[in-house]
Amino acid sequence: MCFHTSYNKSIKSVKQQFKVKLSDPSLIPLFDQPQYHLNGFAHPNMLVIPQERRELLVPGVWGIAPSHTAPDGLKAYYKEAVRFGGGLNAQSEKLFSHFIYKQSVLKRRCIIPVSGFFEPHEHLKKKYPFYIHRKDDSLLPLAGLYTVIGTYITFTILTQAASPLFERIHKLKKRQPVILSNNIVENWLDPKINALDIQKLLQMPFPDDELDAYTVSKDLFNTKIDSNDASILEPVKYDELSSIV
Repeated sequence: MCFHTSYNKSIKSVKQQFKVKLSDPSLIPLFDQPQYHLNGFAHPNMLVIPQERRELLVPGVWGIAPSHTAPDGLKAYYKEAVRFGGGLNAQSEKLFSHFIYKQSVLKRRCIIPVSGFFEPHEHLKKKYPFYIHRKDDSLLPLAGLYTVIGTYITFTILTQAASPLFERIHKLKKRQPVILSNNIVENWLDPKINALDIQKLLQMPFPDDELDAYTVSKDLFNTKIDSNDASILEPVKYDELSSIV
């Protein structure tokens, strides 16, 4: 699962890596600042690259909602949806059967650029957060779907069965977000591909050896602490986990 992400790059770096431009320059002050910890259950605004306007970076609300949702009904929808994950993640195995996903999978796929993301590891009934990012420190393109609700975009991050690295980290659910290699980002956003093409793309694993994973402070899980701070990305060692990664 993927409920916590990090975005600590400049808009310029996103534009350069993905060959896009910001949809509205007035948004620069809002998004050109580091967000070290974005908690999905707060339904933050994040930048996404939508299939329908592949050349643009646009703001989206994390947590996909059905396309018939009224814009002023989003808050109520999220309050109800929290019991089944808040629309933050979508199982890639259900893209063509789930009542929301199947409406978006062919025409409304997206990329969510992040610096990294956090995953929980459970050991002796205690949870320890891991931070995962690229070894070369470039942005990770996460695969997603979106809906358009009035003037809003709402999106979800796709998940899939865990790779060997993520099996060691997320050993209970054994899931991970769908990370796209740079060479298939264009394919994911291509409006001409069909259902079979999409399924093939989802079967192309991102190399574990391009990722770095390490434990961070348990403050990540403490709702009474503002963990949107650079310190949340600092490694914290737990002796009891020395053999995990």
